[in-house]
Amino acid sequence: MGRKGCLNRYVSMWLVAVLLICVLPGCGQATQGGKGGVKIFFSLNEMDTFRQTLVDSAAEQAAAVGAQFVMEDAQGSIERQVEQLKNAAAGGYDVIICSPVSVDTAVQLKMSVGDIPIVFVNSCPDEKYLQAGKYVYVGSSEQVAGAFQAEYVLNKLSGRQELNVVLIKGPATHSATEGRTTGAKRALEESGRQINYVFEDSANWDTGQAQKLFELFLKTGVTADCVICNNDSMALGVMEACKNNGINCAELPILGVDATADGCAAIRSGDMAFTVYQSGSGQGHAAVDAAIQLVERGSVKDIEGSTEDGRYVWVDFERVDSSNVSQYSK
Repeated sequence: MGRKGCLNRYVSMWLVAVLLICVLPGCGQATQGGKGGVKIFFSLNEMDTFRQTLVDSAAEQAAAVGAQFVMEDAQGSIERQVEQLKNAAAGGYDVIICSPVSVDTAVQLKMSVGDIPIVFVNSCPDEKYLQAGKYVYVGSSEQVAGAFQAEYVLNKLSGRQELNVVLIKGPATHSATEGRTTGAKRALEESGRQINYVFEDSANWDTGQAQKLFELFLKTGVTADCVICNNDSMALGVMEACKNNGINCAELPILGVDATADGCAAIRSGDMAFTVYQSGSGQGHAAVDAAIQLVERGSVKDIEGSTEDGRYVWVDFERVDSSNVSQYSK
């Protein structure tokens, strides 16, 4: 092989290696913007279908506005995430987008990056850790999702003055768990009806864990009027438990959140009653806009959905049931 052939082969091998680095699970995702663009580092708590949408949207928006963007997956490790942020600070990044492994680490995460502003996404720290112009949260108001679920149940079961409710929750360390659960309970209890929480436990967003929990509940012999789950994956687990135990899902309202492809398919088939659409693409887009505005203007007030106190940028939730699920099918 001649010198030119060897060179071409070397270049081809180098390109393949680069492509493999970009797609291997757990590796970083990088988008280079224009020269001198804002440098954004995104530390993800742990990848799943929804968060992949969020990350992809953030990367696309960063590229569109000429920002430099690098994402790394902490893979559920608090220690790894802290180390990622320290490295980002040392690497000269202008702003951090962070999906915290645990909201309880907000202070530690802030200390890891010094004076660099942080846009929190996906899991919201307590509001006392947020600060206008410095530490903001971009996402959807989780209590609204829970309230939407309760609203559906109350309308669907309008003829009943007493309701037996099963609650399947996400991880205790995730802000969505508290927000969605609190929102649902508040709306149910404000209805004036007798609400009995006959079973309440965490399945950590997981389909298999939710299935096992609901099968455990079924062994108690207590009747449930509805099952409210903090996300679609757990609702699908409840659905499988029902099918395995001869329960007609169409007669037991099962509710989730996220409007995932599988969740929407279950609504179309009649096995799941209701979900709430959370726009991962909208959140990713808004997170990058917020990051850039924090660097360039020290404020997020010009972003649609920003609150008066400057600490939040809200991306609206949307109700999804059999009447409109076709609009959300993936």
